[in-house]
Order: sequence, then structure tokens, then C-alpha cells
Amino acid sequence: MSTIQLTPLRRPAQTAERAKLQRQARRLAWGGIAWHFVEFGIAVGAGIAASSIALLGFGIDSLIEALAGFVVLWLFTGRRVNSPTAERRAQQMIALSFYILAAYIGVEAIRSLVGGHQPDPSWVGIGLAAFTAPTMPLLASAKRRVGHKLDSAATVQEASQTQLCAYLSIALLAGLGANALLGWWWADPITALAIAAVALREGRESWKGDSCDCC
Repeated sequence: MSTIQLTPLRRPAQTAERAKLQRQARRLAWGGIAWHFVEFGIAVGAGIAASSIALLGFGIDSLIEALAGFVVLWLFTGRRVNSPTAERRAQQMIALSFYILAAYIGVEAIRSLVGGHQPDPSWVGIGLAAFTAPTMPLLASAKRRVGHKLDSAATVQEASQTQLCAYLSIALLAGLGANALLGWWWADPITALAIAAVALREGRESWKGDSCDCC
């Protein structure tokens, strides 16, 4: 009786083109991480100075976006490359980062509204939001393009998080502007609640394994 030897399944071959795309994904992730740390420092500093929950939320979102960038670096390093298990785990880690942001900002925004806390105007925050709104879509587009070529849902979802930063910048600009120019203090926590709602939606989609191509 002849013996049949079963050959274990192998991962897809690591082609030169795919390796190049993975290097590009890592470079884009590092670039985003560097900027998000700068963004975090400016936003949190300005938020504390102005007692603005929207600015603090934006700053924390920047930190979470940086952590999501580290998830992409983790995904495309070592034995995790081309691993479906690592891909799914990366999506779940990004989803958890969204949930943490939504919970924190939601609670703080409600407390601010109920307590009638009035933040001071922040021109530094307005300047930061005005700069971020047009630049983040460019980075998000590059990340999404690479993610699609790699067939990596986690990378595409992380690009959606970068795009979310642009949308939040627009909301932040409107909220801070209304407070500074019109004295509408409630625009700040309302903006923060909008940030929390969008983060919750993105987290739910990432946890389910959906990659948002609508952004």
C-alpha cells in the first residue's frame, strides 16, 4: 500500500510587486503616525488651554489614528505578512480603537452639555483644523489605493480612519468657529458628539470586517 503525503498549505508567494506595495504601506503608515503625534500635541495643548472637549477629542482621535498606523506596521512585518488571521486581528484592533474614542468623547461631551461648560475660543485649534481638512484626504487616498492593491481590508479601513480625520477637521472648524465668532458655546460639545457618532460607526464596520469605500 502506497503512502500519500499531504503537503501543508503555503501562504501566497511573496512577489516583488507585493513586497514593494507592502514597503509603500509601511512608509505611508510611518508618515501618518508622525503627523498624528504632532496633531495630538497641538490639539490636546490647545484643548486644555481653551477647555474645549471637541479639541481634546480631536487630539485623542489623532493618537488613536497613530495607533492604527502601528497596527498596519504590525500587519506587514515578519510572519504576519499574507496571514488572513493577522489581517482579521488587525481589523479588530482598529475597531477597538474607534470604540474607545467614541466612549470617551461621548461621555465628556454629554457632561459638558449638561454642565453648561463654556470653552474659550481657540484660534490655534481653528488653524490646526483648517490645515488638516485639505491634507488628510490626500494621505487617505494613497493609503486606500495601496490597501486595495494588497487586498488588505485592514489597510483600507485604516485609510478610512485617516479620511475620518478630514471630516472631523471640518466639523471641528465649524464648531470652534461658531464658538469664537458667534459665542455658541454649545457648538463645541455638539461637534464632539458628532465625532463620537462617526467613530462608533467606523468601529462597528471594522469589527464586522467591512471596509468602507464610501469615504
